[in-house]
Amino acid sequence: MAGKKRSKDNRKVRADFRKKHQGRVRKSDLTREFKQGDGHAIEDVIQGERVSGKGDLTRRRTIIGANASPDDAAGLNVQLDVDASLIAGRVLSVHGLQSRVLADDGVLYECAVRQLLKSLSTDQRHVVVAGDRVVIRADADSTSMIERIEPRSSELSRTSKGRQHVIVANCDYLLIVASAAQPGLKPNLIDRFLLTAEQFGIRPIICINKVDLVDAVDLQPIVGVYAQLGYRVLLTSAETGQGIEYLRALVHDSQTVVAGQSGVGKSSLLNALEPELGLRVGKVSQENDKGKHTTTAAQLIPLQFGGFVVDTPGIRQFQLWDIAANEVSGLMRDLRSYVDACRFPDCMHINEHDCAVKDAVADGRIDARRYDAYCQIVEDLAS
Repeated sequence: MAGKKRSKDNRKVRADFRKKHQGRVRKSDLTREFKQGDGHAIEDVIQGERVSGKGDLTRRRTIIGANASPDDAAGLNVQLDVDASLIAGRVLSVHGLQSRVLADDGVLYECAVRQLLKSLSTDQRHVVVAGDRVVIRADADSTSMIERIEPRSSELSRTSKGRQHVIVANCDYLLIVASAAQPGLKPNLIDRFLLTAEQFGIRPIICINKVDLVDAVDLQPIVGVYAQLGYRVLLTSAETGQGIEYLRALVHDSQTVVAGQSGVGKSSLLNALEPELGLRVGKVSQENDKGKHTTTAAQLIPLQFGGFVVDTPGIRQFQLWDIAANEVSGLMRDLRSYVDACRFPDCMHINEHDCAVKDAVADGRIDARRYDAYCQIVEDLAS
């Protein structure tokens, strides 16, 4: 603003923006005109005309951010303005062009997103997601505006149509919910969630729900495998209340994202944690043993006893984001310690000779099912 000195902390950075449609910059093909003998026309070309192809508009702009760096400009963590009148808050949910933001003072706002933020060049499907810490400009007469998105401490992402789909941001725990029956347990889906948690630095908790439908003894082998790897495994039943008090203590004063396939009882678990929520639940189909989607978009839910939980839509296939095939073994705790002992430094642990990982599987030091899951994930990523 005019008349005010810029703070030393507000540094200029260059940020990439999406390229908008623009017509031809040069008025004609100068080389063709010269060859056709119309050399005099070239002398009349305006000296200031660009020949770089950028034109009057560029995809890069200088923005001023509080403690901003060029790395911030490459993503979304750009603080665009510093204004004492702005209000800090947390995005609860995003529906189309509107976002519900809970301000730190407890007031709920319906907000649009500043056009400059939506124009940032990014691989992400949406610029704002549930869980984002934002700064808004409140307007009593019209829709409030999200002016700034704070840097994210973590994010849970998957691949959707070749782009990054950030499901939720700034989560402390990833509660991976599976069901012992109706639908049946899918360990490979749990393994994919665990890879993502390791990649993005989120603490995972494996929750096997509906244990009242099976004999708990049948679950001990798979529970033992994950427990030996250092993962916390919790057996629950929203029907009988088993494990609910312990789960309530875990999510207290934290931001926990609840993820899993449809029908495993995510919404039922949240209703058991806090009955006042009244989340809609659905029944599992008896024909195909699959659940129906009752949650359509990720949403942050404030808990009366402290903290937030994030209810997410059911996921039947979880496509990994930003994980290469040669990185999978390093993200799996049971394979990681054997990788350096392989004969070849680029060993993929599938067809190579003198592979320490395959030897460990043969000796029973690595669970065979986990190794099969590794092979399937690597095959999917390589295809």
